[in-house]
Amino acid sequence: MKKIILLGLVLGISVPVQAASVVPNFTSGTVTSETTTRTEITEIINQVEYSNATSYTVTGVNITGDPQFGTRYSQTTPGAAFQFSETYMGPGISTETLIDRTTIIDSFTTSTSVFTQ
Repeated sequence: MKKIILLGLVLGISVPVQAASVVPNFTSGTVTSETTTRTEITEIINQVEYSNATSYTVTGVNITGDPQFGTRYSQTTPGAAFQFSETYMGPGISTETLIDRTTIIDSFTTSTSVFTQ
């Protein structure tokens, strides 16, 4: 028997083949799919501002003196109410802002397909 089949393959003899129809054995169905996604974003922002100059500011009420660094100020009317503010800033870092944040985004998707025959 093996020799006959082999001989048929060698000689190229074709044998007719019949297809059988496939009939599904269901009438309806449902498919549900669930997807969960998590996205995590971490940001680190470090902003540094520099000054290469000297800044000197004097403000006040009821004071006298030449507005220069190192000046000795006195009250215009001794014993009366007064306000005085003196600010000196040399060269270097003037401000620094640091932001360190993490953003988390969770998403959940449910998908349902219904089919019938």
